Amino acid sequence: MTGEICEHFHIAASHPALAGHFPGNPVVPGMILLERVAAAARRAFGAQATGLPQVKFLRPLYPDEIAELRIQRSGASAKFSIHRGSELVATGMLELAP
Repeated sequence: MTGEICEHFHIAASHPALAGHFPGNPVVPGMILLERVAAAARRAFGAQATGLPQVKFLRPLYPDEIAELRIQRSGASAKFSIHRGSELVATGMLELAP
């Protein structure tokens, strides 16, 4: 199975994970971004993420910023990227259940 999706999202400043990450200068934790990636793949392809063999966080995403998530599936794997405007925030690979 192949396919591609693109969606926009933001993490509200009131998200509970932001309270301690980092006080005075909150940054969206990478785990929250990866949860968004897995949920988008599940919705779009009906497949659970079973692994993340490669992930790179290149820039921080701050609360309430609009991010664009792109996922390109090819069989049991998919490439993803998260952008903030023209800046690449994160990139990686997903392993997907059949």
